[in-house]
Amino acid sequence: MKTKFIVIVALVAFSFSGVSQKKWGLKECVDHALENNITIKQNALNVELSKEDVVQAKGNFLPNLNASTNPGMNFGSSIGQNGARISTDNFRAGFNLSSNATIFNGFRNLTAYKQSQLGVESSKLELKRVQDDISLNVVNGYLNILFAKENLTAAKVQYEISKNQIQKLTNEVDAGVKAKGELLNVESTAAADEQNVVAQQNTLDLALLTLAQLLQVSPEGFDIATINVGSPSIATLYNNSDIVYKKAVNSRPEIIKAQIGVKNAELGIESAKGRYLPSLSFSAGMGTSYQHAFSFANSYFFKQVNDNLGYSLGFSLNIPIFNRFQTKSNVNKSIINKEISEIGLQSEKLRLKATIERVYLDAKAAAKTYESAQKSLTSQTEAFKNAQERYNFGAMTLFDFDQVRNRLVNAESSLIRAKYDYVFKTKVLKFYYGENILDQ
Repeated sequence: MKTKFIVIVALVAFSFSGVSQKKWGLKECVDHALENNITIKQNALNVELSKEDVVQAKGNFLPNLNASTNPGMNFGSSIGQNGARISTDNFRAGFNLSSNATIFNGFRNLTAYKQSQLGVESSKLELKRVQDDISLNVVNGYLNILFAKENLTAAKVQYEISKNQIQKLTNEVDAGVKAKGELLNVESTAAADEQNVVAQQNTLDLALLTLAQLLQVSPEGFDIATINVGSPSIATLYNNSDIVYKKAVNSRPEIIKAQIGVKNAELGIESAKGRYLPSLSFSAGMGTSYQHAFSFANSYFFKQVNDNLGYSLGFSLNIPIFNRFQTKSNVNKSIINKEISEIGLQSEKLRLKATIERVYLDAKAAAKTYESAQKSLTSQTEAFKNAQERYNFGAMTLFDFDQVRNRLVNAESSLIRAKYDYVFKTKVLKFYYGENILDQ
């Protein structure tokens, strides 16, 4: 029984350990953010609101139907038809059913319906833009963590090298081969390397916290799966920024949304001009009444309702002649709004072009920096190997050896930074080109 209990406890502990050690993949992070991000949820609700505008616009084509009643009681005296004052108490009630419908109002209902449909498209495009921004932020956060992890690994390797040197020099000092001053210098270097490990660990923790907050999950035990970004090639760059812009200008949601804004403004002009035209509406109704005098004999309720039943049909034609220049002013304002929308579209295109040009130049610079960092690391690695041999043979001082090693450490750090900087900036280019930024 005791053994079974221990096994159960072990299984429970293992299950909790498995939960805490869950590693999030890149696609999983993006999918979770798209599903749970507050800003995305707000914009999704805006889409639903715009759909209700379509429902309301459709309803304007239909007739309405309303029922009403006005019950009341009279007490005390009143003057009868013969001029004599009579005293009577009575109850009365009227019942009415009415309907109204717009037959023609200068096509304003049709225009409003078209505008509401454009509103749905515009809301969906804004949602898509927010989703794209969140996805890009998640990818950036994910790469920042990978960058921090590689930096931490490099820092730990250097610290291990320093510890091994301490051990080696300790033996040589004890054997009288090396002076104690060299050991103190190596211990000082090891202390600095240990501080760097702590700093890199803190950077990694902050990167993990940033991504966890973006995903709106608990940072406790949060970690990501390592993906191999490989060695990026400059061949992944496009020939020029115009290639990316021509593709982006026809697909980016902010551009399409601005184009819809121009169409909406054109419909606004049509709606304003519609007020120059006559409007025609139709109405129909039926009504009846019931009255009960407490001091007289009265007909039955249903007989009175049937006897007093009446119907009405009517048309209303409204011809605008002069309305203090209100319609003319509204038309002019609608034309101005269209011009504003057209300028807004051009502004969005210019902003997109400037962004892509900047991103393209950043990616080119990052590619060159990455290539330079590769060459630098190769040369520094060879220099370090040579310095290590010379130091081991006593042909180089510890100070000079540490200078070479520091240059190697800096070259490794620069290469890691350049690699992830280039990977992210090429992903941004792919993002604007419309490619999948989740590809490794």
